[in-house]
Amino acid sequence: MPNDYFQFKEFTIYQDRSTLKVSTDSCILGAWAAKKLATLEFHVSGCLDIGAGTGLLMLMLAQQFPGTIQGIEIDKDSYEQATENIKTSAWCNRLHLFYDDIKLFSAPHRYDFIISNPPFFEGDLKSNLAKNNFAKHSDGLKLSDLLEVVNRNLTVKGSFAVLLPLHRMDYFVQVAASNDLFVAEKLLIRQSPKHPFFRCALLMNRKNNGLVKTEELTIRQTPETYTLSFIRLMKEYYLYL
Repeated sequence: MPNDYFQFKEFTIYQDRSTLKVSTDSCILGAWAAKKLATLEFHVSGCLDIGAGTGLLMLMLAQQFPGTIQGIEIDKDSYEQATENIKTSAWCNRLHLFYDDIKLFSAPHRYDFIISNPPFFEGDLKSNLAKNNFAKHSDGLKLSDLLEVVNRNLTVKGSFAVLLPLHRMDYFVQVAASNDLFVAEKLLIRQSPKHPFFRCALLMNRKNNGLVKTEELTIRQTPETYTLSFIRLMKEYYLYL
C-alpha cells in the first residue's frame, strides 16, 4: 500500500485522497521538465499543469522556477488534496489550482510552458474502479483531446512537456503535428540496463526543424542502487540523495 505522504527535500505531498500517487515516473518528468524550463531562451511568464493530481509537478517546477504556476484538476478529492499540499509549501503565493474540466476550461491567458502527466492507457486493461479508470485511462481525456487543449493554450514560443508510455509515442507525435506541435527533445526511460525502455518524456514546441535531441535515463544500476544520472536528476528533490 502506498504511503499516505511522500516527503521531498523542500515540500511534502500528502496523497491518501488522491487517485494517482507519487511515482518515480512522475518525479522524473517533474525534475526533467524543471531543468528544461530553466534553459528556455526567453522569459517565461507562466506555466500550466494539466491534470495536477496531488500537485506534485506544480511543486517540483516551483522549486526551480520563480514565476507563476497554475494547474487544473477534474477529480474533486485530488483537487482538494493538491490545494492542501500547495498551501503548506513555501511557494503557495504564486501557485493556483482550478477545479475544472480542461476541455471546458477558459484559461485567463496563454501559457509559455505547459506540463502534463496524462491518462495514457487508451485501450488497455481497465480496473473496476471508475476513479482509477478516469485518472489512468482516457475515459475523461484522450491524448488527441490533450493536444488540442495544449495547442489552444500554448503561446507561439511556448513549450510543452509530457510523459508517455513508449508504445504511445509515435501515435502521439503524429497527432501532435496536426496540432502544430513538434518534438524538440525526448528522454527515453528504463528501469535498469537489463530492461527495455518503457517510458518517454517529450519536450515539444512549434518549431518543425526536424532536429530532436535524445537522452536516455536508466533508473537503477542494481536493485539496490540508483544510477549516477538518476541521482544527478533527482538530487534536488529526493531526501536521501
